[in-house]
Amino acid sequence: MKKYAYIIALFFLISHSVLLGQTITVISSNDKHPLPHARIEIAIQNKVYNFLSDIQGNIEIGSAYQNLYCKLTISYPDFNTITIPNIRITKDTTFTLSPTINEYEEVVVTAQYKAQLIENAVHNIAVIDRKQIESMAAQNVIEAINNQLNIHISEDNILGANIQLQGIGGENVKILIDGIPVTGRQNGNIDLAQIPIENIERIEIVEGPLSVNYGTDALAGTINIITKQNQKNTWEITSNNYSESSGKLNNSLSIGGKFKNHQIILNGGRHFFDGWDPSHKIFDYRNPIADSSRVLLWKPKTQLFGGLNYQFRGTHASLVFNGQYLDEKIINRGYPRPPYFETAFDDYYQTQRINQSLDYQYYFKHNHTLSLTAGYSGYFRKKNTKIRDLTTIDDVITSNPDDQDTSTYHSIMLRGRYIQAKDDKKFNYEVGFEILQEYAFGKKILHKHKNIGDYALYTSAEYSPLPSLTFRPGIRYSYNTQYKAPLTPSMNIKWTFFNKDKHDLALRFSYARGFRAPSIKELFYTFVDANHNIIGNKDLKAESSDNFNLSFHENQRIADVVIKNKLSVFYNIIYNQIALAQKSVNEYSYFNINRFTTTGFQFESSILYKGLSAGLGFGYIGRYHKIVSDKTFLNNQFLFSPSINSQIQYNWEKIGLQFALFYRYIGELPQIFGDENGNYTLSIIKDYHLADFKISKYIWNKRLTISVGVKNIFNVINVSGSEGSAISAHSSGGSGQTTIGMGRTYNLGIILKLYSK
Repeated sequence: MKKYAYIIALFFLISHSVLLGQTITVISSNDKHPLPHARIEIAIQNKVYNFLSDIQGNIEIGSAYQNLYCKLTISYPDFNTITIPNIRITKDTTFTLSPTINEYEEVVVTAQYKAQLIENAVHNIAVIDRKQIESMAAQNVIEAINNQLNIHISEDNILGANIQLQGIGGENVKILIDGIPVTGRQNGNIDLAQIPIENIERIEIVEGPLSVNYGTDALAGTINIITKQNQKNTWEITSNNYSESSGKLNNSLSIGGKFKNHQIILNGGRHFFDGWDPSHKIFDYRNPIADSSRVLLWKPKTQLFGGLNYQFRGTHASLVFNGQYLDEKIINRGYPRPPYFETAFDDYYQTQRINQSLDYQYYFKHNHTLSLTAGYSGYFRKKNTKIRDLTTIDDVITSNPDDQDTSTYHSIMLRGRYIQAKDDKKFNYEVGFEILQEYAFGKKILHKHKNIGDYALYTSAEYSPLPSLTFRPGIRYSYNTQYKAPLTPSMNIKWTFFNKDKHDLALRFSYARGFRAPSIKELFYTFVDANHNIIGNKDLKAESSDNFNLSFHENQRIADVVIKNKLSVFYNIIYNQIALAQKSVNEYSYFNINRFTTTGFQFESSILYKGLSAGLGFGYIGRYHKIVSDKTFLNNQFLFSPSINSQIQYNWEKIGLQFALFYRYIGELPQIFGDENGNYTLSIIKDYHLADFKISKYIWNKRLTISVGVKNIFNVINVSGSEGSAISAHSSGGSGQTTIGMGRTYNLGIILKLYSK
């Protein structure tokens, strides 16, 4: 009887094992870590079954697929896909995938059909990854991009940072966070210092118009800020702490966890800066004194920020939500007022930014994808002027209504795309639509509020008649509620004319028609007081441009050495450029009066060998500004400015040390300056040098990083010259000095990373 009982028990045990099936495990060849959410495709008798691995890289194959021969395909982003045409799954099996991207290669997503290697993209894209950001000890996006060729940055301690790309102002640079446009421009610029760096994975910079993909404001180029999307471990905690001798103290905390197909990351922090002036001594944290020293060149600033990222990734679909919030306060303290010097006027600026996005993707068979993205960007700015009693430290809001102001901007976007993107296909394509609604509220806006709607259809295609040759034409049609939007075509060509033995040479050419819609401020601004008389112009036309880019790329790998060279040239013409001009004796408005042209080239070279990386670049940009009026300026000549950048980093892996040195030379920058009388003069900002150095020590298996560094080694504070807009409605000239930095500063950084695999 016992004999039969053992047989029956064994039968049930085997049956249960068969019913449960076998387990397939997918791991990485690099570190043997499991690959969660790997896609597993089983094809049996013309039927295809899809599975997704769990957080441990496992997928249980049911009994229905056992003892049957099938075609097995396993794929994972940035890893080589393996395909076994005829296999029978009879036991638990582990498959190892090798990465398609090594430590020297970069992935891009901006204006792409799917994430792909930067070498395969038809666009000319520069990438600043997380390692580079940490090596520079960058604390915001401005500091992260400051070492890029063809980018010039100037600072306004109230309005924020201004940028130029390819010699074109920031009002023509599209700023995106995960593909969502950011609203809230001051003086035409998005203040990138208001975007904390802690949760940013990388920054992608595309020079030249991307108007087909992203619409208005993308004449000069696009800066796409990619937030952290994926973490390797089940849970991670990161504490980032930074202190600088200029008076900065930054702290942030990020917590993330994975649960089956779900991932959530929370982050928050505080950036504090108590202001700086050339009279300050290094590490001299003095108490405030109620005298003229309360007026600082760099104004005190406090930022509080937080964010939430949630992801769900299923077999056929994914859903990603990303939300960010920032609250910034700036204090501009005034001089004590005579005769008794007991009171002073202080300006308080408070800015709040909200950026949210929701992205849904559904994956069909044969590499077809439906993508729907909704986004919101909010900008709230309040300015109050108070009179402070320096004896009692009491504040009272001034009675002049012009001293107080509140501005609010909202941007709501919905974008849909249908994409075919398969590597082995000659023809891939994208069709899409975009709906963008912008709202502005404030007493300086005509009727206190205005809105603009933009509705667009666009399409592009990639055709590869040869594996080495790709054409990408595109076109966008828009309808705008306030102006006639132009039709915007584009053409990109990539030709790899040599590819042999890990050595390839490629050419990229692009032509694009760009445009910039008149902003709500330019259309409906109304500001009249004792010192200002500026009226918007609702009849403005959109700016348009023709952009040509040609670049040569060389990538070569010799054993462990990787060499990259790039030479690029560009030419831009902007028509109907919008500028502030004199309308009557005492009134100014915005007009389409200028034609602006920029041209230039840049050469960049880099070498990577094990722990050593070095790079050198040279750029030369010319600007030609034609004032379409009764006056011609400077005999129609281009005004050129050179720049040089270099960097060298060494990672001494054996002892856990990293050294990083960054250098940049900014040559003389010619600019045209006009006064309120319509007279134009040439202003020259003198050249200067910037350099940063940092040493980092890794401890506890790289869980703890301690770094010390010095910024602005050459101690640059101001340079002679003036910098301003082409025409001024309320000033008679430049200041004679342009603020560059806070002199030489020293910093200490501590990063703690805890995780569980």
